[in-house]
Amino acid sequence: MKGRNVAFIIILIVLFDQALKIYIKTNFLLEDSRPIFGEWAYLNFVENPGAAWGAKIAGSAGKLSLTLFRMIAVIFGTWYLVNIIKKKYHKGFIICAAMIYAGALGNLIDSSFYGMIFDKGMIPDPSDPSGHEYLGYSGLAEFSKHGYASFLHGNVVDMFYFPMLKGTFPSWFPFWGDQKFVFFSPVFNIADAAISSGVITVLIFQKRFFKHQDDNKQHPTVETGALSNDDVQVQ
Repeated sequence: MKGRNVAFIIILIVLFDQALKIYIKTNFLLEDSRPIFGEWAYLNFVENPGAAWGAKIAGSAGKLSLTLFRMIAVIFGTWYLVNIIKKKYHKGFIICAAMIYAGALGNLIDSSFYGMIFDKGMIPDPSDPSGHEYLGYSGLAEFSKHGYASFLHGNVVDMFYFPMLKGTFPSWFPFWGDQKFVFFSPVFNIADAAISSGVITVLIFQKRFFKHQDDNKQHPTVETGALSNDDVQVQ
């Protein structure tokens, strides 16, 4: 697979991801929810100060660590993609790696720059010593030279919410008896979906993706400097 095709996949995912995030950020109020398909699919604007799929990480130091981890992952991913393209890995595996890379890059852009370019965003609650609580805001966010956070401290924008199944656990169910549940409850974005889709596809098709490399290892070519002629006798 050619490098320019991989670059096209990455650019396409990042552009769609960022375009939708910026639209949601500037046109939805925080926690605003609008149905897409009936009662099981919504655009639900939330800001995620932590990891993927709504997971939170404590404090400014934790936020900075997560963003730096994303940055290192993108740098390593760049080297890894170039390497597997040169070694002509399975096309499907390269596409999955490109999806994972694009997802990481998309969320890295949010956490690195959104705090600097938007005037409003969730910020840590100074009254919470644990660092897990964040303060929301009112009104629509706008582009501004005076951001709500410094470099590497922005929040990731999430918007897809698919509560496809709602109900209550039966009373006999361990730990969660009589408690309400929602499937699927996390709010996510295009970048999260690209990462998860890439990882799941690799896990499902790993035997097919790595068959070529395994075959090369199992059938090494042995070269010798021996001469073959009529005088050589095979015992």
